[in-house]
Amino acid sequence: MENQDEAPRPARTSRGARVLVASVAGGAVLGGVLTLLPWERAAPRAPAPAPGARAHAAVAAGVPASLPDLATLIGEREARLRARPKDAVSWAVLGSAYVERGRRTADARYYPRAERALRMSLKVRARGNAQALGGLAALANARRDFRAARGWAEAARTAEPGRWTTYPLLIDAYRGLGDHEAARASLDRLRELRSGPAVMVWAAAVYRDQGWREDAAAQLADAVAGARTPAERAAYLERAGQLAWERGDREDALGHFRRALRIDPDQRAAQAGQGRALAALGRTTEALNAYRAALAGQPSPQYALELGELYESLGLGRAARAQYDLLRARVRGAAAGGADEELVLGRFEADHGDPAAAVRRLRAQWARQPGVEVADALGWALHRAGDDEEALRFAGIATDATKGGGVRSAPYAYHRGMIERELTRYGPARRHLQEALRINPYFSPVHARTVREALTELGEPSVAEVPDFTGPPCRSARCA
Repeated sequence: MENQDEAPRPARTSRGARVLVASVAGGAVLGGVLTLLPWERAAPRAPAPAPGARAHAAVAAGVPASLPDLATLIGEREARLRARPKDAVSWAVLGSAYVERGRRTADARYYPRAERALRMSLKVRARGNAQALGGLAALANARRDFRAARGWAEAARTAEPGRWTTYPLLIDAYRGLGDHEAARASLDRLRELRSGPAVMVWAAAVYRDQGWREDAAAQLADAVAGARTPAERAAYLERAGQLAWERGDREDALGHFRRALRIDPDQRAAQAGQGRALAALGRTTEALNAYRAALAGQPSPQYALELGELYESLGLGRAARAQYDLLRARVRGAAAGGADEELVLGRFEADHGDPAAAVRRLRAQWARQPGVEVADALGWALHRAGDDEEALRFAGIATDATKGGGVRSAPYAYHRGMIERELTRYGPARRHLQEALRINPYFSPVHARTVREALTELGEPSVAEVPDFTGPPCRSARCA
């Protein structure tokens, strides 16, 4: 399961050496034959796929494509549609390519273009057009409109039940809506229809949500090893790095992110991940440079929030405020393209702005997409706004496996612990704050410090907190 950047294992090396010796000997014999038969030539290698063809194959399979290949594909399909405006397939391909480019660049201006192209595909061919329906589901997921994504993906499944690429779209939508049972059922169906690296990545996502981190890591390692293109492999390495980061393994996370960037320099999620890991390792200058580079290529509101908090932890208030201003601007830009970044804005407002405004935004989010991420953010905003009783209810949804919160998340455990501390539930508070540090002691340059301070203030549990299970004294002879 090791990826191809790693050195081969010794056993494989020795076998490879034997194969090489045999190959050299065979080559000498073959060379003599070819000397006798000069008119015979080895069969030429098949030419590598053209950039547009590579991107088309990736878009059709729902796997990552490189940005240069996507640009080529978009140009080719736009030219084709000028000549053949009734080509429903090309409209669907173009729309899906716009979605992927918008997602990779955090440029929501591509999303209205994608919607027009996909709807044009449906207009040209309304019946059985699962490709366009799936493209609209992918667009809705990218915009974080998970209810719409579920509707479009279910329509695509009805149009073509055996189309395997529909099921990752359903998994994404169900996860966003907090319906983990439906996500797992969709994964089961996906596995009946298909195997391979892309399926492993979606299995890893479902396993991660259930708290099965080792299983998720194994699936991602296999996906990296089996990836068919550099862009695909880099994307899977980034996900493996993110999983390592979530469990607090800074060095492993950094290694994955660096390998992803060597393969695909446009893998900006890996660049932001590199910033997180470097900051946790105390390599602050490198971390700042990594975040700046990530934002230059993919100006995501989430990256701006993380960089702002890193500046804040360093006492650089003016630089932090500049990033927070960028965050607000990017949220407005996303909204203009129909994308929903209210979750990031709500998190920002809860910690750095107006907690009451954060509660209003996040209540609306909860009504639209009641997933675990939103439950955690709303619970924390309620705490910051002073309503700890209701805050604890949402924090419980985010952290209680019986309510869907199976993912092991340091920020979620931290939020719950701080809410319980405010409610003077010191035992559970201590337990959840300690859990946050066990999961990832470096989860935030700002909040990890707060956890340690709160635990110091709470101190060790007192004897009065320990229940008395001894019962009344036993006077029977059997007790002697």
